[in-house]
Amino acid sequence: MSQSDWTDAIVGERMAVDQQFASEVHDSPFSNQEWGLIMTAAEFDIVDADDPDEARIVPDTSKVAGIMPEVEKMDQGMGGGPAGGGAGGDDGMFSSVKDALGVGSGDDGADPERMEEAEELLERYAERLQEHLVEKGRWEQVRIAYQE
Repeated sequence: MSQSDWTDAIVGERMAVDQQFASEVHDSPFSNQEWGLIMTAAEFDIVDADDPDEARIVPDTSKVAGIMPEVEKMDQGMGGGPAGGGAGGDDGMFSSVKDALGVGSGDDGADPERMEEAEELLERYAERLQEHLVEKGRWEQVRIAYQE
């Protein structure tokens, strides 16, 4: 089964978990809008899917670093700033254009601390999703479907 097939099959369950998880997002360093962007970049896999006792949902965060600069921009736009201090040397639109063309500063803008916080929150979300699937009696079906 492809990545999207098994996750598409649990979209309703994910919506329920999203609602339950809102309090964790609220208590995190991310706004709802930032979390939404992080979630668009994250994918989920099932490791050890062939072992019913060890199988678990884990986040694939390989694409999250690529959107973290946008998350940081959202944070700055809401009156916050980067954890390390001011943006210093930001040329506004020209900086964005240079970065888009690949001739920018070369810094991907991903604050390692914020990246770690995002990864930890995604891991908690994956755990909560799996717990929800178990509670609803869908985990075994999803685990098997993932393998196909």
